[in-house]
Amino acid sequence: MSEPHESYRETQSRLAQRQETVEQQAHQHLHYGRARIATVAATGILAWFIFHEELLSAWWLCLPLLVFIVLLVRHDRVLRRLARAKRGVGVYEHGLRRMEDRWIGTGVRGERFVSAKHPYSGDFDIFGRGSLFELLCMARTQMGEASLAAWLSAPADPATIRARQVAILDLKERLDFREALATSGEEVRSALKPQVLTDWGAQPTKPVPRSDWFFAWILLACNLGAVLYGLAGHGYYLLAILLAVDQLLLLRQRARIQSVLLTIDHPARQLELLAMLLGQIESETFEAPLLKEMQAELHAGDQPASRQIRRLQNLLAWLNMRQNMFFFLVNMILLWTVQFAFAIENWRATNGARLAHWTRVLGEFEALNSLATYAYEHPGDPLPEIAEAGLFLQAEGISHPLLPDKQAIRNDVRLDETQRLYIISGSNMSGKSTLLRTIGVNTVLALAGAPVRAHRFVLTPLHLGASLRTQDSLQGGISRFYAEIQRLRQIVDISREKPLLFLLDEVLHGTNSHDRRVGAEAVLRSLLSADALGLLTTHDLTLTQIASDPDLHAINAHLEDEIVEGKMHFDYHLRPGVVTRSNAIELMRAVGLEV
Repeated sequence: MSEPHESYRETQSRLAQRQETVEQQAHQHLHYGRARIATVAATGILAWFIFHEELLSAWWLCLPLLVFIVLLVRHDRVLRRLARAKRGVGVYEHGLRRMEDRWIGTGVRGERFVSAKHPYSGDFDIFGRGSLFELLCMARTQMGEASLAAWLSAPADPATIRARQVAILDLKERLDFREALATSGEEVRSALKPQVLTDWGAQPTKPVPRSDWFFAWILLACNLGAVLYGLAGHGYYLLAILLAVDQLLLLRQRARIQSVLLTIDHPARQLELLAMLLGQIESETFEAPLLKEMQAELHAGDQPASRQIRRLQNLLAWLNMRQNMFFFLVNMILLWTVQFAFAIENWRATNGARLAHWTRVLGEFEALNSLATYAYEHPGDPLPEIAEAGLFLQAEGISHPLLPDKQAIRNDVRLDETQRLYIISGSNMSGKSTLLRTIGVNTVLALAGAPVRAHRFVLTPLHLGASLRTQDSLQGGISRFYAEIQRLRQIVDISREKPLLFLLDEVLHGTNSHDRRVGAEAVLRSLLSADALGLLTTHDLTLTQIASDPDLHAINAHLEDEIVEGKMHFDYHLRPGVVTRSNAIELMRAVGLEV
């Protein structure tokens, strides 16, 4: 990067600060470790003078014990600060990799969202290694990944797109907040599984009857009275009788208690992580209406979502004390398991259904945060303009966001009611397929609400359909040609229901020139008779003759190459008209084939 922009310099600065913090906290970690060892050694020496030499009172042991506890608490704080600073270093190192175009293979690929039946995701590198998803995704939970994947897989309506754009601008400059969101907790992505949470919360519940609560508290009070009665020297026979009565309550509530104990364990570990992330969102003051709405959903009810979740965490922590073997008698006397199982079940009856809303809000927030991070790291990429009606797409200076900006070539494209189809001819390796992917992936970004790699991008709401990478299937017994015509049928079907942008690369190249011309023209007429516009690339120059039909509102354009000092040179600039030369023979000779 010859002239780093402000975002790049700020990221470098913050990385240096976090690295310095790591170094400082590492030194403190070492000092506290040594101090703890020294305290243990001093305790041993002091114990020798107390118990062996009998020179001091045993009360002197309280001093090193108190010192050790203080060191333990402070050391734990240092370790937490150290871990958070290390995560901050990772955040800014990844940010620099993205801005320096060294990000491929370092992020989340989203391969679980790949679908062979999707009308464009496989054609535009939406998911997988080196994909748009890997570049964008800053989500730390599976909910965030799923939300971002959904936004990249289907266009939003204009109102939603504009709301997201405003939210992205609000989040974009909140560096401290976005860092806090990225560094809270440990490995959240692998642990937070939304389906487990929502399934647990959605299970049928029955609030504990007041009579059962009352009976449990009466027994608890009686048990404590029996303990005091025994301590007064009157024997523990009364306590034994009451503990037998307690078993009757346990038998009555056995099904309810077992249901709580069997279903809460795994969700409990996830709720702790969920509370941290939601707490960060709840505590921030936003300006964008969409962010305020999302925040309001977390504040619905008597307490914020994070506080409700922490309340459940506390209940679970107390419940889990029953597993301590030394706590067995206390558990029996205080009806510990019963009391906290009742409390947890009542919590679920009140808040269980809200878990689905909380996880949805977190997922959508993380998707917005991902797009805001991209906007911050790519300040030259503007937000697109969304027109309300008609068929329109205008791209000025558009290039591919997955290619290094300094290497990518920018082109202009305009499609509207009077110019609905580009037929792009060109030689091999001239960039025809890349141009289609450039338009496609920027349209995906625009319709998700994200910035685009262009000087200006204006479009009406469109759905996408593409045929660039249709593959045969050995297991399915499907040839490439058959897979392609199935995709073309899918695209035509979409155009009959929704406004469509179609991008077709070397359409029907698996058949002869005559059938290709007839078939391609039939497909184009079907598409253009509906609300559709698009681009088609071809090597077969007979297809360029389709543009002569005024009913199709088509124009020819081309990408070409030239021989410079005996070597092929491509400039990747889109030009009007039909290409006039081919390079197939030159390419064959270049790889050593005798032609």
